[in-house]
Amino acid sequence: MRRFLLAAMLFGTVAGAHAADMPDYLRGSFPGEPAPTRNWDGWYAGGQAAYSSSATDFSQAVVGLTNFIFRDSVLQQPTANWSLLNKTNGQASGFGAFVGRNYQWEDLVFGIEANYNYLVDLATSTSGSNSLRIVNPPGDTPPPGITDAYDVTLTGKAAAQIKDVITFRGRAGWATGDFLPYIFGGLAVGRMDISRSVTSDVTLTQYQTITTPGGGTTTTTFGPPNQPVPAQSQTQSQERTNNFVAGWTGGIGLEYMLGSNVFVRGEWEYIKFISMENTVVTLNSLHAGIGYKF
Repeated sequence: MRRFLLAAMLFGTVAGAHAADMPDYLRGSFPGEPAPTRNWDGWYAGGQAAYSSSATDFSQAVVGLTNFIFRDSVLQQPTANWSLLNKTNGQASGFGAFVGRNYQWEDLVFGIEANYNYLVDLATSTSGSNSLRIVNPPGDTPPPGITDAYDVTLTGKAAAQIKDVITFRGRAGWATGDFLPYIFGGLAVGRMDISRSVTSDVTLTQYQTITTPGGGTTTTTFGPPNQPVPAQSQTQSQERTNNFVAGWTGGIGLEYMLGSNVFVRGEWEYIKFISMENTVVTLNSLHAGIGYKF
């Protein structure tokens, strides 16, 4: 009996020692335990498809042209900020590629990335016309008793096409299992075609106010009505192609590691470009991509 108890004690001691030496993956294989965090550190590259929606503000697009037409005239101030055109929206598909470098500290992942997208025919355009009567504008000096009335009609159009965009981003993410949610922001550079034109038609009608013998007043035209003003009745246009326009970008994304090196990603990106020819363009894009981590 004493020998049996001694043998049982020895067996239990050996079994406990073997259990203490079992691999970590056996001890962590119970249901509900999280998967080990992936290693995202290193260089990566990939390709992507995109769907983009643009918002183009043409409301001030022809202001530079009208300021040139009415320069050094009494009509420059009243027409300086005359909004003529509307905002427009466009949609297009696209495709591109990305390359970057991740740096990982435990669960935190920081990185830099260059991202390129070609946009398939993302173009918008607008046109408009407006008329305004301007009476005795500042700086106008008609003869005593004479009122100057300028009838100004502007007809304009503008168009913009975004051809492609490259962004240079900084990224910050949190690695959890096979997933890497992240945010990003940085510099954007777009290649655009911008065109705009405006035609002005200006006529002048002068009115004379006369005091009648009874003390009343009467107003009549002074000279022929609707006299053309050739100096401010003209057409101005401007077209620029393949302009590089700077801006900024920001967004969020999620990557999922399919294997030891291949991952897929989805992200939303917002880009706002600085004003080009008094035209402001913003982009909202959805990207779906696949990449390889070296």
